[in-house]
Amino acid sequence: MIQITDIELLRGPKCLLKNANATLFPQHKVGLVGSNGCGKSSLFALLKGELQLDAGNAKVPKEWSIASVKQETPALAITALEYVLQGNPDYYALRCQLKQAEQQGDGETQAQVHQQLELMKGYSIEAKAGELLHGLGFSNTQIDYAVSDFSGGWRMRLNLAQALIRDADLLLLDEPTNHLDLDAVYWLERFLRSYAGTLVLISHDREFLDAVVGEIWHIDQQQINVYKGNYSQFERQKAERLAQQQAQFDKQQEQIAHLEKFITRFKAKASKAKQAQSRVKALERMEKLAPAHVDSPFDFSFAEPDALPNPLIALDGAQAGYGDTTILHSIKLNLVPGSRIALLGRNGAGKSTLIKLLAQELAPQAGDVFFHQGLKVGYFAQHQLEALDLQASPVTHLQRLNPQASEQSLRDFLGGFAFIGDKALDPVAPFSGGEKARLVLAMLVYQKPNLLLLDEPTNHLDLEMRHALVMALQSFDGAMVTVSHDRHLLKNTADEFYLVDSGEVRQFGYDLDAYYQWLTKANQEQKPTQVEPDKANSSANRKEQKRKEAEFRKHVQPLKKAIDKLEKQLDTLAPKLADIESQLSDNSVYEEQHKERLKQLLAQQSDYAQQQEAAEEQLLEHMDELEQQEQAFYESN
Repeated sequence: MIQITDIELLRGPKCLLKNANATLFPQHKVGLVGSNGCGKSSLFALLKGELQLDAGNAKVPKEWSIASVKQETPALAITALEYVLQGNPDYYALRCQLKQAEQQGDGETQAQVHQQLELMKGYSIEAKAGELLHGLGFSNTQIDYAVSDFSGGWRMRLNLAQALIRDADLLLLDEPTNHLDLDAVYWLERFLRSYAGTLVLISHDREFLDAVVGEIWHIDQQQINVYKGNYSQFERQKAERLAQQQAQFDKQQEQIAHLEKFITRFKAKASKAKQAQSRVKALERMEKLAPAHVDSPFDFSFAEPDALPNPLIALDGAQAGYGDTTILHSIKLNLVPGSRIALLGRNGAGKSTLIKLLAQELAPQAGDVFFHQGLKVGYFAQHQLEALDLQASPVTHLQRLNPQASEQSLRDFLGGFAFIGDKALDPVAPFSGGEKARLVLAMLVYQKPNLLLLDEPTNHLDLEMRHALVMALQSFDGAMVTVSHDRHLLKNTADEFYLVDSGEVRQFGYDLDAYYQWLTKANQEQKPTQVEPDKANSSANRKEQKRKEAEFRKHVQPLKKAIDKLEKQLDTLAPKLADIESQLSDNSVYEEQHKERLKQLLAQQSDYAQQQEAAEEQLLEHMDELEQQEQAFYESN
């Protein structure tokens, strides 16, 4: 386990942690949260051995392997698959050694390497790399592309896959969902839930934290406060603790006021001087409690738009794409004040294409398209962060939107986005991604739009800013179309879901849970190739097709039963492992008198973990086999 004891961590003159303590047990999954600049990334660097403590101890087992996501990816000529395989250095070294031995005709070395690969289950690692890449949104073709062919966001996905393939004892993930779409977030969630190692996760995605972690470390006022449970449970516990802290603070303030009143009243009187001195000492000894800090640094809302025409935009049979390539066809969409639409669909389906069409950044290829002359669009997309003037301040950016506005009024407005004091006058160049995103949102809100087009608006935003954005959007009077992997945002701001799939945009009359089921099914099944019209009208052909499908279902029934059995086995093992992990999280079990009990628990944990690993491996093999058989059947029929 990792033991953090009375640590002090300074970054320049700022003290991030002081007398902080925490214990991280094997196989626990922890969410690390706190305001920007509180020390989350510094704690990661400490766990990786990249930072020295100013005081205290942080003990990480020497035998533990540690994996984290690289922040930069060079423009390499090697393939995406090859790059990911490099994330497992032991396997990759053997792979290179085997390749060299084969070229030299060294049979003895080949035999030795094959034996080592067998021992480390190395023959399944390349398949696992493919699964990781597919899960993160790479197609079969893309895994053979050179790393240099990918954009920055896709290279970050490669870095994530490289970290995941290592099966490290300790996995450190800092905002892993930032460059992912919703489909990849769902996949990563499943992967991390079944991850066998210890996980520490920094994330501003509350739904993701809720699904993955069982413990929260909250860095606040230079301390690491540990809460059992997921993020939602942490919020409830924190609210209760803050209420209790405030009550204790108020009570202490009354005591202090009473003591000070006594001292002031009687310290000059000889008969009471002794009692007054004792009160002074009592006051000095009293450990001062801090008031509860619950205020958010963000306070903004959308002003009522100057006009709310109806409809704002109407599309009927519209077609959109790039050059001669059509991405979306037959689009029918009517946006009116109060429309709250979220777009769902797999990566590359055309969600951003539709947003660009609505923003008039793309001209329609065909169809009837109406944009009201009173339309005022507030468009947020990641490329707008790069379009900011790096030498200009936040105030200057707003002055360009409204030259008549006073500097003080602009500074007051920017204060709601936490650009306070000199920060509002500083150049944008050194700003973090979160600060740039806040500035773009501030500029958008300032212009009083009647249509919001939001393409991944929560990327780079911390939890408090995300909460403030949700609150502001809930009271927005205009229309809104959103693309986001942030399920909390979608659940709390969207009234309708539209599915972008197979070149079409259609209403999806269900919720996000149903979309997840649709997505899972769509990923497992290959859609059968459409038959020709004359065959479709043939009753005989339809009957023959149904007979073949029934025969195929019967053929794969044993495989489906095996999958069902393994899933039930995993469902049984999960609570058993959770129970043991709960017992192991009790510090008393590590005391000398419980040595035998600890030994039993660790043996049980190892046994269940091995059963779980074997069942998961079998399950993946069976699911792959089923998918291959289904694909082969549909392609041939």
